[in-house]
Amino acid sequence: MTIPPVTSSQISPLTPVSSPQTSRPIDGLKQTGETFQSYLDTLSESQNNSDKLLKQLAAGEDVDIHNVMLATEQTDINFRVAMAIRDRLVDAYRETMRMAV
Repeated sequence: MTIPPVTSSQISPLTPVSSPQTSRPIDGLKQTGETFQSYLDTLSESQNNSDKLLKQLAAGEDVDIHNVMLATEQTDINFRVAMAIRDRLVDAYRETMRMAV
């Protein structure tokens, strides 16, 4: 079996590339800070909501205890996540400071 040679008609010409689009680099630190601040705002709202429900329950108002427990546990989970994120950020900072320059 013979293999025919490649001819120039079989090769398509390259198409010119349009001018490259420059993109702005994403400021990762700013984006991370904004995300963490947003999470802290959510945590604050969660704490305020659970505090409000606990005060209503303590005052004897008609509040579903199930909702109070859910709000309290959600706040606890949010707080634990915030502390875990903080610990990871501190560890990353310490690791960066240990790097040789």
